[in-house]
Amino acid sequence: MAILWALMAALLLSFALLPVLRRRRGMIEQVHPGHPDAADPADYGFVREEDLDIRMPGPDQDLLDVLDVVQHTQDYRAASQLLAGTEIAGELRWQRVQAFAGAAALELRERPGGVSETPGGQWLRVWRAEQPKDAGGAAVHAEFLVQQAWRTSTPGTDDFRIIMEEARDACGQAALLSPGDPVPYVIELSVARGLNYSQSEFEQLWLRILDRAPAHMGAHLAALHYWCEKWHGSRELAYSFAEAAAARAPQGSLLAAMPLFAVFEHLPEVNLVVSFYQSEVVTKAVHGALHAVHSARQDDPMLAHVRHLLVFFLVRSERWAEAMGELIRVDGHVGALPWTLSANPAAEFALYRALAVAGYEANGGSPATLHS
Repeated sequence: MAILWALMAALLLSFALLPVLRRRRGMIEQVHPGHPDAADPADYGFVREEDLDIRMPGPDQDLLDVLDVVQHTQDYRAASQLLAGTEIAGELRWQRVQAFAGAAALELRERPGGVSETPGGQWLRVWRAEQPKDAGGAAVHAEFLVQQAWRTSTPGTDDFRIIMEEARDACGQAALLSPGDPVPYVIELSVARGLNYSQSEFEQLWLRILDRAPAHMGAHLAALHYWCEKWHGSRELAYSFAEAAAARAPQGSLLAAMPLFAVFEHLPEVNLVVSFYQSEVVTKAVHGALHAVHSARQDDPMLAHVRHLLVFFLVRSERWAEAMGELIRVDGHVGALPWTLSANPAAEFALYRALAVAGYEANGGSPATLHS
């Protein structure tokens, strides 16, 4: 334990001098590869930092294969076929829509186009032009616009409002093409946050989602943002929303983990005090999330999201063995909260992984005991 606290003290000292601690949500900044405090992931079979996949929270080989084809050929048809074969009301469809939209947005950022260059993400434009009645393409386009608004403009500006209003229209078109599909309405939850829907307008939108997919975890996470203190609600409203979702969660549902996400969204700007992470409210939320992941289907597409957030809280709470137990299940993919809030998600994840290893070993753990 003394070794671990020395590591934490060094990090705090660096915050005062350099700084290497980030104020937002009290997260610790990265320990660079080669730093003496950086644990060697090879000892535990962990993926090296430079090989961590930041695109998704967990594996989806079909999606990766299709993304590779689409981006290399600029032909959208494989993406259209994959979405057409993905269950409409399931979490996986929502995640794949996000992934395709994010890939197009990233391509456009890297290749904005010019006189002699085709802009990135051209395959999505062709998809919409050639298959205007393709529900999958319509949903990806709507999500693409939402991501563009948040990434390229500032909320409250005319540019932001114009893109968001276009996104709202695109959500309506996608909903018409697939009446039972919750995804267009899930996308609109972000539009509602950006365009300042009133609470009554938001609740009407939310009812449309509940009619189609009442236990949709991705929709609940998107709705939680609206009810947070930093947007259009309060700590109390966000906690109430999350706790109500957990209370009505069917057996095996990850909605039981919602309170942990509400706690995360309302963490103090700077809080490195261990006692806070061992407080009753945090402990209760962590226990709820642990129960959720242990009772959920192991192929639940949202399972990795909950496990990644658990890693953050378990490390902060100095529950090293439990943190290691979650790490071995999510290692390799880091496209989830809280890592995606960092400019370098892989480095952020690698640091928490190193802290977990240090704490685990300081308390007698080893690679042999982890896998025993």
